[in-house]
Amino acid sequence: MYVADSRAVAPEAPATTPSADNAARPRAGRRRAAVAPTVLALGTVSLITDVSSEMVTAVLPLYLVAGLGLSPLGFGLLDGIYNGFSALVRLVGGHLADRGGGRHKWVAGAGYALSAACKPLLLVAQTLTPIGLVLAADRTGKGLRTAPRDALISLSSTPENRGRAFGVHRAMDTAGALLGPLVAFLILRATVDGYDAVFMVSFCVAVVGVLVLVLFVPGGAAARAGAARVSDTGAGAVRPSGTGAGVRPSDTGACAGSGAMSGPACDSGSGPAYGSRSESGVGSKSGSGAEPDPGTGAGAGASSGPAGLECSTGTGAPAGPAPAPRPTLRAALALLHRPELRRIAVCALLLGLATVSDSFVFLLLQRRLGVPDRWFALLPLGTAAAFLLLAVPLGRLADRAGRWRVFVGGHGALLLAYALLLSSWQGTAAACAVLLLHGGFYAATDGVLMAAASDSVPTELRSSGLALVQTGQALARFVCSLGFGAAWTAWGDRTALTASAVLLALCAVLALGLRPIRPSVPSEGLV
Repeated sequence: MYVADSRAVAPEAPATTPSADNAARPRAGRRRAAVAPTVLALGTVSLITDVSSEMVTAVLPLYLVAGLGLSPLGFGLLDGIYNGFSALVRLVGGHLADRGGGRHKWVAGAGYALSAACKPLLLVAQTLTPIGLVLAADRTGKGLRTAPRDALISLSSTPENRGRAFGVHRAMDTAGALLGPLVAFLILRATVDGYDAVFMVSFCVAVVGVLVLVLFVPGGAAARAGAARVSDTGAGAVRPSGTGAGVRPSDTGACAGSGAMSGPACDSGSGPAYGSRSESGVGSKSGSGAEPDPGTGAGAGASSGPAGLECSTGTGAPAGPAPAPRPTLRAALALLHRPELRRIAVCALLLGLATVSDSFVFLLLQRRLGVPDRWFALLPLGTAAAFLLLAVPLGRLADRAGRWRVFVGGHGALLLAYALLLSSWQGTAAACAVLLLHGGFYAATDGVLMAAASDSVPTELRSSGLALVQTGQALARFVCSLGFGAAWTAWGDRTALTASAVLLALCAVLALGLRPIRPSVPSEGLV
Protein backbone atom coordinates (compact mmCIF):
# COMPACT_ATOMS: atom_id res chain seq x y z
CA MET A 1 0.00 0.00 0.00
CA TYR A 2 1.22 3.44 -0.79
CA VAL A 3 1.27 6.40 1.55
CA ALA A 4 0.06 9.64 0.00
CA ASP A 5 2.44 12.08 1.66
CA SER A 6 3.94 15.18 0.02
CA ARG A 7 7.55 16.07 0.80
CA ALA A 8 10.22 18.27 -0.65
CA VAL A 9 12.13 16.94 -3.62
CA ALA A 10 15.76 15.93 -3.43
CA PRO A 11 18.17 18.83 -4.00
CA GLU A 12 20.08 17.03 -6.74
CA ALA A 13 17.10 16.69 -9.09
CA PRO A 14 14.54 19.40 -8.42
CA ALA A 15 13.26 19.52 -11.97
CA THR A 16 12.37 15.85 -12.40
CA THR A 17 10.42 14.95 -9.25
CA PRO A 18 6.86 16.28 -9.19
CA SER A 19 5.32 17.50 -5.97
CA ALA A 20 2.22 15.85 -4.56
CA ASP A 21 0.12 18.87 -5.49
CA ASN A 22 1.27 18.77 -9.10
CA ALA A 23 0.79 15.01 -9.20
CA ALA A 24 -2.93 15.37 -8.65
CA ARG A 25 -3.23 17.58 -11.73
CA PRO A 26 -1.89 16.20 -15.02
CA ARG A 27 0.06 18.76 -16.98
CA ALA A 28 -1.54 20.41 -19.97
CA GLY A 29 -1.06 18.59 -23.24
CA ARG A 30 -0.66 15.16 -21.68
CA ARG A 31 -3.07 12.39 -22.48
CA ARG A 32 -5.77 11.93 -19.87
CA ALA A 33 -5.49 8.76 -17.80
CA ALA A 34 -7.30 5.82 -19.35
CA VAL A 35 -9.79 3.75 -17.41
CA ALA A 36 -8.11 0.75 -15.82
CA PRO A 37 -8.77 -2.71 -17.33
CA THR A 38 -10.17 -3.84 -13.98
CA VAL A 39 -12.92 -1.23 -14.25
CA LEU A 40 -13.81 -2.44 -17.76
CA ALA A 41 -13.85 -6.08 -16.64
CA LEU A 42 -16.07 -5.30 -13.67
CA GLY A 43 -18.26 -3.20 -15.92
CA THR A 44 -18.74 -6.22 -18.17
CA VAL A 45 -19.68 -8.39 -15.18
CA SER A 46 -22.16 -5.77 -13.99
CA LEU A 47 -23.60 -5.41 -17.50
CA ILE A 48 -24.32 -9.14 -17.77
CA THR A 49 -25.58 -9.39 -14.20
CA ASP A 50 -27.86 -6.40 -14.65
CA VAL A 51 -29.41 -7.98 -17.74
CA SER A 52 -30.32 -10.88 -15.45
CA SER A 53 -31.50 -8.90 -12.43
CA GLU A 54 -33.40 -6.25 -14.40
CA MET A 55 -35.31 -8.95 -16.27
CA VAL A 56 -36.76 -9.92 -12.91
CA THR A 57 -37.07 -6.38 -11.57
CA ALA A 58 -38.99 -5.23 -14.66
CA VAL A 59 -41.74 -7.82 -14.26
CA LEU A 60 -41.73 -8.29 -10.47
CA PRO A 61 -44.05 -5.37 -9.51
CA LEU A 62 -46.72 -6.44 -11.97
CA TYR A 63 -46.19 -10.12 -11.13
CA LEU A 64 -46.72 -9.47 -7.42
CA VAL A 65 -49.53 -6.90 -7.61
CA ALA A 66 -51.52 -8.08 -10.65
CA GLY A 67 -50.50 -11.75 -10.75
CA LEU A 68 -50.47 -12.63 -7.05
CA GLY A 69 -52.82 -9.85 -5.90
CA LEU A 70 -50.62 -8.28 -3.20
CA SER A 71 -51.76 -5.00 -1.61
CA PRO A 72 -49.52 -1.89 -1.79
CA LEU A 73 -48.51 -2.56 1.82
CA GLY A 74 -47.53 -6.15 1.06
CA PHE A 75 -45.72 -5.05 -2.06
CA GLY A 76 -43.98 -2.32 -0.04
CA LEU A 77 -42.73 -4.97 2.38
CA LEU A 78 -41.32 -7.13 -0.42
CA ASP A 79 -39.93 -4.11 -2.23
CA GLY A 80 -38.27 -2.98 0.99
CA ILE A 81 -36.73 -6.44 1.37
CA TYR A 82 -35.59 -6.39 -2.26
CA ASN A 83 -33.98 -2.97 -2.01
CA GLY A 84 -32.95 -2.81 1.64
CA PHE A 85 -32.14 -6.29 2.92
CA SER A 86 -28.68 -6.10 1.41
CA ALA A 87 -27.91 -3.41 4.00
CA LEU A 88 -27.70 -6.10 6.67
CA VAL A 89 -24.77 -7.83 4.98
CA ARG A 90 -22.96 -5.03 3.12
CA LEU A 91 -20.72 -4.24 6.05
CA VAL A 92 -20.01 -7.96 6.48
CA GLY A 93 -19.05 -8.24 2.80
CA GLY A 94 -16.79 -5.23 3.02
CA HIS A 95 -15.14 -6.48 6.20
CA LEU A 96 -14.54 -9.96 4.76
CA ALA A 97 -12.94 -8.46 1.65
CA ASP A 98 -10.64 -6.19 3.67
CA ARG A 99 -9.73 -8.79 6.31
CA GLY A 100 -8.98 -11.37 3.64
CA GLY A 101 -5.91 -9.41 2.52
CA GLY A 102 -7.23 -8.22 -0.81
CA ARG A 103 -9.74 -10.99 -1.54
CA HIS A 104 -12.27 -8.52 -2.89
CA LYS A 105 -12.79 -10.56 -6.04
CA TRP A 106 -13.78 -13.77 -4.26
CA VAL A 107 -16.14 -12.11 -1.80
CA ALA A 108 -17.81 -10.33 -4.70
CA GLY A 109 -17.94 -13.60 -6.63
CA ALA A 110 -19.73 -15.34 -3.76
CA GLY A 111 -22.33 -12.59 -3.80
CA TYR A 112 -22.87 -12.84 -7.55
CA ALA A 113 -23.20 -16.64 -7.32
CA LEU A 114 -25.76 -16.47 -4.49
CA SER A 115 -27.94 -14.03 -6.41
CA ALA A 116 -27.77 -16.23 -9.51
CA ALA A 117 -28.88 -19.29 -7.54
CA CYS A 118 -32.01 -17.48 -6.30
CA LYS A 119 -33.47 -16.79 -9.75
CA PRO A 120 -34.99 -20.25 -10.42
CA LEU A 121 -36.41 -20.39 -6.88
CA LEU A 122 -38.94 -17.72 -7.91
CA LEU A 123 -40.60 -20.45 -9.99
CA VAL A 124 -41.79 -22.28 -6.88
CA ALA A 125 -42.42 -19.30 -4.56
CA GLN A 126 -46.10 -18.31 -4.85
CA THR A 127 -46.96 -16.68 -1.50
CA LEU A 128 -45.66 -13.76 0.50
CA THR A 129 -43.37 -15.65 2.89
CA PRO A 130 -41.39 -17.81 0.41
CA ILE A 131 -41.11 -14.92 -2.04
CA GLY A 132 -39.78 -12.75 0.76
CA LEU A 133 -37.20 -15.39 1.69
CA VAL A 134 -36.03 -15.77 -1.92
CA LEU A 135 -35.74 -12.00 -2.36
CA ALA A 136 -33.88 -11.73 0.96
CA ALA A 137 -31.34 -14.34 -0.19
CA ASP A 138 -30.98 -12.60 -3.54
CA ARG A 139 -30.33 -9.25 -1.85
CA THR A 140 -27.89 -10.92 0.54
CA GLY A 141 -25.83 -11.76 -2.52
CA LYS A 142 -26.04 -8.17 -3.68
CA GLY A 143 -24.97 -6.96 -0.26
CA LEU A 144 -21.92 -9.23 -0.25
CA ARG A 145 -20.72 -8.13 -3.68
CA THR A 146 -21.39 -4.39 -3.78
CA ALA A 147 -18.72 -3.03 -1.43
CA PRO A 148 -15.87 -5.34 -2.62
CA ARG A 149 -16.72 -4.53 -6.24
CA ASP A 150 -16.72 -0.77 -5.61
CA ALA A 151 -13.49 -1.14 -3.64
CA LEU A 152 -11.86 -2.86 -6.62
CA ILE A 153 -12.94 0.04 -8.83
CA SER A 154 -11.58 2.54 -6.33
CA LEU A 155 -8.28 0.70 -5.84
CA SER A 156 -7.73 0.37 -9.58
CA SER A 157 -8.19 4.11 -10.28
CA THR A 158 -6.31 7.21 -9.22
CA PRO A 159 -7.92 9.87 -7.01
CA GLU A 160 -8.08 12.43 -9.82
CA ASN A 161 -10.03 10.17 -12.21
CA ARG A 162 -12.01 8.13 -9.69
CA GLY A 163 -15.31 9.81 -10.55
CA ARG A 164 -14.76 9.00 -14.22
CA ALA A 165 -13.96 5.37 -13.40
CA PHE A 166 -17.16 4.95 -11.40
CA GLY A 167 -19.06 6.73 -14.16
CA VAL A 168 -17.75 4.29 -16.79
CA HIS A 169 -18.64 1.31 -14.60
CA ARG A 170 -22.13 2.65 -13.88
CA ALA A 171 -22.65 3.33 -17.58
CA MET A 172 -21.81 -0.28 -18.44
CA ASP A 173 -23.94 -1.46 -15.54
CA THR A 174 -26.82 0.62 -16.86
CA ALA A 175 -26.40 -0.80 -20.36
CA GLY A 176 -27.37 -4.11 -18.81
CA ALA A 177 -30.27 -2.44 -17.03
CA LEU A 178 -31.34 -1.14 -20.43
CA LEU A 179 -31.22 -4.56 -22.07
CA GLY A 180 -32.81 -6.53 -19.21
CA PRO A 181 -36.36 -5.09 -19.46
CA LEU A 182 -36.23 -5.36 -23.24
CA VAL A 183 -35.36 -9.06 -23.04
CA ALA A 184 -38.13 -9.59 -20.47
CA PHE A 185 -40.62 -7.80 -22.73
CA LEU A 186 -39.71 -9.97 -25.71
CA ILE A 187 -39.97 -13.17 -23.63
CA LEU A 188 -43.40 -12.18 -22.30
CA ARG A 189 -44.66 -11.59 -25.83
CA ALA A 190 -43.18 -14.79 -27.26
CA THR A 191 -44.14 -17.35 -24.58
CA VAL A 192 -47.28 -18.59 -22.89
CA ASP A 193 -45.89 -18.96 -19.35
CA GLY A 194 -43.97 -15.71 -19.67
CA TYR A 195 -42.97 -15.15 -16.03
CA ASP A 196 -41.50 -18.63 -15.64
CA ALA A 197 -39.48 -18.19 -18.83
CA VAL A 198 -38.20 -14.82 -17.65
CA PHE A 199 -36.95 -16.31 -14.37
CA MET A 200 -35.13 -19.21 -16.07
CA VAL A 201 -33.45 -17.08 -18.73
CA SER A 202 -32.43 -14.66 -15.98
CA PHE A 203 -30.70 -17.52 -14.14
CA CYS A 204 -28.74 -18.58 -17.24
CA VAL A 205 -27.55 -15.03 -17.89
CA ALA A 206 -26.48 -14.61 -14.24
CA VAL A 207 -24.31 -17.73 -14.47
CA VAL A 208 -22.47 -16.19 -17.44
CA GLY A 209 -21.76 -13.09 -15.34
CA VAL A 210 -20.21 -15.20 -12.58
CA LEU A 211 -17.97 -16.95 -15.10
CA VAL A 212 -16.75 -13.63 -16.53
CA LEU A 213 -15.87 -12.44 -13.02
CA VAL A 214 -13.89 -15.58 -12.22
CA LEU A 215 -11.99 -15.61 -15.51
CA PHE A 216 -11.27 -11.96 -16.25
CA VAL A 217 -11.37 -9.80 -13.10
CA PRO A 218 -8.05 -9.51 -11.19
CA GLY A 219 -7.77 -9.45 -7.42
CA GLY A 220 -7.09 -6.48 -5.16
CA ALA A 221 -3.29 -6.42 -5.50
CA ALA A 222 -3.46 -6.70 -9.29
CA ALA A 223 -6.06 -3.93 -9.36
CA ARG A 224 -3.67 -1.58 -7.55
CA ALA A 225 -0.94 -2.45 -10.03
CA GLY A 226 -3.32 -1.59 -12.86
CA ALA A 227 -4.04 1.75 -11.26
CA ALA A 228 -0.31 2.43 -11.11
CA ARG A 229 0.03 1.72 -14.82
CA VAL A 230 -2.88 4.00 -15.64
CA SER A 231 -1.40 6.72 -13.44
CA ASP A 232 1.98 6.52 -15.15
CA THR A 233 0.76 6.37 -18.75
CA GLY A 234 -2.07 8.87 -18.39
CA ALA A 235 -0.94 11.34 -15.76
CA GLY A 236 2.54 11.51 -17.12
CA ALA A 237 5.09 9.65 -15.03
CA VAL A 238 8.36 11.54 -15.01
CA ARG A 239 11.56 9.75 -15.90
CA PRO A 240 14.68 11.18 -14.24
CA SER A 241 17.54 11.55 -16.64
CA GLY A 242 20.18 8.89 -16.42
CA THR A 243 18.30 6.62 -14.08
CA GLY A 244 16.09 4.49 -16.25
CA ALA A 245 13.35 4.53 -13.61
CA GLY A 246 10.25 6.65 -13.67
CA VAL A 247 8.93 8.34 -10.57
CA ARG A 248 5.30 7.80 -9.74
CA PRO A 249 3.79 10.98 -8.33
CA SER A 250 1.65 9.20 -5.73
CA ASP A 251 4.49 7.06 -4.49
CA THR A 252 6.05 9.75 -2.35
CA GLY A 253 6.28 7.60 0.74
CA ALA A 254 8.43 4.73 -0.58
CA CYS A 255 12.15 4.33 -1.11
CA ALA A 256 13.83 3.54 -4.39
CA GLY A 257 16.25 0.77 -5.07
CA SER A 258 19.11 0.82 -7.54
CA GLY A 259 18.91 3.22 -10.42
CA ALA A 260 16.41 5.53 -8.71
CA MET A 261 16.60 8.95 -7.11
CA SER A 262 17.36 9.03 -3.44
CA GLY A 263 16.29 11.55 -0.84
CA PRO A 264 17.88 12.57 2.42
CA ALA A 265 16.76 9.45 4.28
CA CYS A 266 16.57 6.91 1.52
CA ASP A 267 20.03 5.39 1.21
CA SER A 268 19.95 3.96 4.68
CA GLY A 269 16.78 1.97 4.05
CA SER A 270 14.75 3.73 6.71
CA GLY A 271 12.77 6.88 7.13
CA PRO A 272 10.67 8.77 4.58
CA ALA A 273 11.93 8.81 1.05
CA TYR A 274 10.84 9.01 -2.54
CA GLY A 275 9.06 6.43 -4.66
CA SER A 276 10.33 4.84 -7.81
CA ARG A 277 9.06 2.65 -10.56
CA SER A 278 10.67 -0.27 -12.28
CA GLU A 279 11.28 -0.09 -16.00
CA SER A 280 8.61 -2.70 -16.65
CA GLY A 281 5.97 -0.34 -15.26
CA VAL A 282 3.87 -3.03 -13.67
CA GLY A 283 3.20 -1.18 -10.47
CA SER A 284 6.03 -2.83 -8.54
CA LYS A 285 8.60 -1.29 -6.27
CA SER A 286 12.13 -1.02 -7.56
CA GLY A 287 14.37 -3.81 -6.41
CA SER A 288 12.91 -7.19 -7.14
CA GLY A 289 9.82 -5.68 -8.71
CA ALA A 290 7.39 -7.40 -6.33
CA GLU A 291 4.16 -5.80 -5.23
CA PRO A 292 3.76 -5.65 -1.43
CA ASP A 293 1.28 -8.14 -0.12
CA PRO A 294 -1.90 -6.23 0.79
CA GLY A 295 -2.44 -8.27 3.91
CA THR A 296 1.02 -7.81 5.37
CA GLY A 297 2.38 -4.70 3.76
CA ALA A 298 5.53 -6.58 2.78
CA GLY A 299 6.90 -8.11 -0.35
CA ALA A 300 10.13 -8.99 -2.03
CA GLY A 301 12.33 -5.99 -2.22
CA ALA A 302 10.24 -4.02 0.26
CA SER A 303 11.08 -3.07 3.81
CA SER A 304 9.50 -0.93 6.44
CA GLY A 305 10.54 2.47 7.70
CA PRO A 306 8.84 4.55 10.33
CA ALA A 307 5.02 4.52 10.41
CA GLY A 308 4.87 1.57 8.08
CA LEU A 309 6.47 3.30 5.09
CA GLU A 310 7.69 0.86 2.49
CA CYS A 311 11.37 1.16 1.76
CA SER A 312 14.08 -0.87 0.09
CA THR A 313 17.80 -0.91 0.37
CA GLY A 314 20.08 0.06 -2.43
CA THR A 315 20.25 -3.54 -3.63
CA GLY A 316 16.52 -4.26 -3.34
CA ALA A 317 16.96 -6.85 -0.55
CA PRO A 318 14.41 -7.02 2.27
CA ALA A 319 15.37 -5.16 5.43
CA GLY A 320 13.06 -6.07 8.28
CA PRO A 321 9.48 -5.97 6.92
CA ALA A 322 6.87 -5.08 9.50
CA PRO A 323 3.37 -6.43 8.87
CA ALA A 324 0.58 -3.90 8.61
CA PRO A 325 -2.25 -4.20 11.12
CA ARG A 326 -4.93 -6.57 9.92
CA PRO A 327 -8.29 -4.83 9.35
CA THR A 328 -10.86 -5.49 12.06
CA LEU A 329 -14.56 -4.79 12.33
CA ARG A 330 -13.82 -2.32 15.12
CA ALA A 331 -11.42 -0.45 12.86
CA ALA A 332 -14.07 -0.35 10.15
CA LEU A 333 -16.68 1.10 12.50
CA ALA A 334 -14.09 3.55 13.80
CA LEU A 335 -14.03 5.11 10.34
CA LEU A 336 -17.18 6.95 11.36
CA HIS A 337 -14.98 9.00 13.69
CA ARG A 338 -13.65 10.69 10.55
CA PRO A 339 -15.76 13.86 10.21
CA GLU A 340 -15.83 13.82 6.41
CA LEU A 341 -16.98 10.17 6.16
CA ARG A 342 -19.48 10.58 8.98
CA ARG A 343 -21.10 13.53 7.21
CA ILE A 344 -21.31 11.62 3.94
CA ALA A 345 -22.93 8.63 5.67
CA VAL A 346 -25.46 10.80 7.53
CA CYS A 347 -26.41 12.72 4.38
CA ALA A 348 -26.82 9.52 2.36
CA LEU A 349 -29.05 8.10 5.10
CA LEU A 350 -31.24 11.22 5.30
CA LEU A 351 -31.74 11.44 1.55
CA GLY A 352 -32.43 7.70 1.35
CA LEU A 353 -35.39 8.14 3.71
CA ALA A 354 -37.19 10.12 0.98
CA THR A 355 -36.13 8.10 -2.07
CA VAL A 356 -39.19 6.24 -3.37
CA SER A 357 -38.18 2.94 -4.96
CA ASP A 358 -38.16 2.45 -8.72
CA SER A 359 -41.00 -0.05 -8.60
CA PHE A 360 -43.38 2.43 -6.97
CA VAL A 361 -42.38 5.11 -9.47
CA PHE A 362 -43.19 2.79 -12.37
CA LEU A 363 -46.50 1.74 -10.79
CA LEU A 364 -47.44 5.41 -10.39
CA LEU A 365 -46.56 6.06 -14.02
CA GLN A 366 -48.69 3.13 -15.15
CA ARG A 367 -51.69 4.35 -13.15
CA ARG A 368 -51.40 7.92 -14.42
CA LEU A 369 -50.98 6.98 -18.09
CA GLY A 370 -52.97 3.75 -18.21
CA VAL A 371 -50.06 1.72 -19.59
CA PRO A 372 -51.18 -1.82 -20.60
CA ASP A 373 -49.67 -4.65 -18.61
CA ARG A 374 -47.73 -6.00 -21.57
CA TRP A 375 -45.85 -2.68 -21.92
CA PHE A 376 -45.05 -2.25 -18.24
CA ALA A 377 -41.69 -4.03 -18.55
CA LEU A 378 -40.49 -1.27 -20.90
CA LEU A 379 -40.85 1.57 -18.39
CA PRO A 380 -37.43 0.91 -16.78
CA LEU A 381 -35.88 1.39 -20.21
CA GLY A 382 -36.41 5.14 -19.96
CA THR A 383 -34.62 5.37 -16.63
CA ALA A 384 -31.81 3.10 -17.80
CA ALA A 385 -31.33 5.01 -21.05
CA ALA A 386 -31.03 8.35 -19.25
CA PHE A 387 -28.63 6.79 -16.74
CA LEU A 388 -26.53 5.33 -19.55
CA LEU A 389 -26.24 8.65 -21.38
CA LEU A 390 -25.52 10.77 -18.30
CA ALA A 391 -23.37 8.54 -16.04
CA VAL A 392 -19.97 9.31 -17.60
CA PRO A 393 -20.56 13.06 -18.22
CA LEU A 394 -21.83 13.58 -14.68
CA GLY A 395 -18.96 11.51 -13.26
CA ARG A 396 -16.46 13.77 -15.04
CA LEU A 397 -18.40 16.84 -13.92
CA ALA A 398 -18.19 15.58 -10.34
CA ASP A 399 -14.39 15.30 -10.64
CA ARG A 400 -14.18 18.90 -11.83
CA ALA A 401 -16.98 20.81 -10.13
CA GLY A 402 -17.22 18.86 -6.89
CA ARG A 403 -18.80 15.51 -6.12
CA TRP A 404 -21.10 16.73 -3.38
CA ARG A 405 -22.66 19.41 -5.58
CA VAL A 406 -23.47 16.83 -8.24
CA PHE A 407 -24.78 14.37 -5.63
CA VAL A 408 -27.21 16.84 -4.07
CA GLY A 409 -28.16 18.13 -7.52
CA GLY A 410 -29.18 14.60 -8.48
CA HIS A 411 -31.71 14.59 -5.64
CA GLY A 412 -33.00 17.88 -7.01
CA ALA A 413 -33.74 16.04 -10.27
CA LEU A 414 -35.63 13.37 -8.31
CA LEU A 415 -37.66 16.08 -6.59
CA LEU A 416 -38.63 17.47 -10.00
CA ALA A 417 -39.73 13.98 -11.06
CA TYR A 418 -42.00 13.79 -8.01
CA ALA A 419 -43.44 17.20 -8.88
CA LEU A 420 -44.25 16.06 -12.42
CA LEU A 421 -45.99 12.94 -11.11
CA LEU A 422 -48.11 15.16 -8.86
CA SER A 423 -48.92 17.68 -11.60
CA SER A 424 -51.79 17.59 -14.06
CA TRP A 425 -49.47 17.10 -17.03
CA GLN A 426 -50.50 14.00 -18.95
CA GLY A 427 -49.31 12.14 -22.01
CA THR A 428 -46.20 10.50 -23.36
CA ALA A 429 -44.09 13.65 -22.96
CA ALA A 430 -44.78 13.69 -19.22
CA ALA A 431 -43.72 10.05 -18.87
CA CYS A 432 -40.51 10.68 -20.84
CA ALA A 433 -39.68 13.72 -18.68
CA VAL A 434 -40.18 11.73 -15.46
CA LEU A 435 -38.02 8.86 -16.69
CA LEU A 436 -35.30 11.25 -17.87
CA LEU A 437 -35.16 12.95 -14.47
CA HIS A 438 -35.26 9.57 -12.74
CA GLY A 439 -32.28 8.31 -14.74
CA GLY A 440 -30.43 11.59 -14.21
CA PHE A 441 -30.92 11.17 -10.48
CA TYR A 442 -29.15 7.82 -10.51
CA ALA A 443 -26.39 9.05 -12.82
CA ALA A 444 -25.64 11.94 -10.46
CA THR A 445 -25.76 9.96 -7.21
CA ASP A 446 -24.91 6.26 -7.56
CA GLY A 447 -21.25 6.25 -8.59
CA VAL A 448 -20.64 9.84 -7.44
CA LEU A 449 -21.45 8.95 -3.83
CA MET A 450 -18.95 6.08 -3.87
CA ALA A 451 -16.29 8.31 -5.43
CA ALA A 452 -16.87 10.95 -2.74
CA ALA A 453 -16.70 8.37 0.06
CA SER A 454 -13.53 6.82 -1.40
CA ASP A 455 -11.66 10.08 -0.85
CA SER A 456 -12.22 9.72 2.91
CA VAL A 457 -11.38 6.03 3.36
CA PRO A 458 -7.88 4.49 3.59
CA THR A 459 -6.94 1.82 1.09
CA GLU A 460 -6.80 -1.13 3.49
CA LEU A 461 -10.35 -0.40 4.74
CA ARG A 462 -11.81 0.72 1.43
CA SER A 463 -14.48 -2.01 1.20
CA SER A 464 -15.58 -1.54 4.82
CA GLY A 465 -15.73 2.24 4.52
CA LEU A 466 -17.85 2.15 1.38
CA ALA A 467 -20.06 -0.50 2.97
CA LEU A 468 -20.77 1.79 5.92
CA VAL A 469 -22.17 4.44 3.58
CA GLN A 470 -24.09 1.90 1.49
CA THR A 471 -25.55 0.25 4.60
CA GLY A 472 -27.01 3.48 5.94
CA GLN A 473 -28.43 4.40 2.56
CA ALA A 474 -29.95 0.96 1.95
CA LEU A 475 -31.55 0.81 5.41
CA ALA A 476 -33.05 4.24 4.85
CA ARG A 477 -34.53 3.15 1.51
CA PHE A 478 -35.91 0.01 3.17
CA VAL A 479 -37.74 2.21 5.69
CA CYS A 480 -38.95 4.47 2.86
CA SER A 481 -40.45 1.52 0.95
CA LEU A 482 -42.32 0.31 4.02
CA GLY A 483 -43.57 3.79 4.85
CA PHE A 484 -44.59 4.59 1.29
CA GLY A 485 -46.50 1.32 0.91
CA ALA A 486 -48.30 1.90 4.22
CA ALA A 487 -49.16 5.49 3.29
CA TRP A 488 -50.42 4.40 -0.12
CA THR A 489 -52.66 1.77 1.49
CA ALA A 490 -54.00 4.19 4.12
CA TRP A 491 -54.32 7.52 2.23
CA GLY A 492 -53.71 6.85 -1.45
CA ASP A 493 -50.78 7.19 -3.80
CA ARG A 494 -51.00 10.98 -4.25
CA THR A 495 -50.78 11.71 -0.52
CA ALA A 496 -47.92 9.26 -0.10
CA LEU A 497 -45.95 10.87 -2.93
CA THR A 498 -46.62 14.39 -1.64
CA ALA A 499 -45.24 13.44 1.78
CA SER A 500 -42.16 11.91 0.14
CA ALA A 501 -41.55 15.07 -1.92
CA VAL A 502 -41.75 17.33 1.15
CA LEU A 503 -39.43 15.04 3.10
CA LEU A 504 -36.94 14.94 0.22
CA ALA A 505 -36.84 18.73 0.02
CA LEU A 506 -36.15 19.00 3.77
CA CYS A 507 -33.45 16.32 3.65
CA ALA A 508 -31.76 18.01 0.68
CA VAL A 509 -31.53 21.27 2.64
CA LEU A 510 -30.01 19.39 5.59
CA ALA A 511 -27.54 17.67 3.26
CA LEU A 512 -26.36 21.03 1.95
CA GLY A 513 -25.79 22.19 5.53
CA LEU A 514 -23.88 18.99 6.40
CA ARG A 515 -21.64 19.22 3.35
CA PRO A 516 -18.60 17.01 4.02
CA ILE A 517 -15.13 18.48 4.35
CA ARG A 518 -12.99 17.25 1.48
CA PRO A 519 -9.75 15.66 2.75
CA SER A 520 -6.65 17.70 1.93
CA VAL A 521 -4.80 14.52 0.92
CA PRO A 522 -6.54 11.48 -0.65
CA SER A 523 -6.65 8.56 1.77
CA GLU A 524 -4.38 6.11 0.01
CA GLY A 525 -2.20 5.10 2.92
CA LEU A 526 -2.40 3.40 6.25
CA VAL A 527 -4.18 4.88 9.23
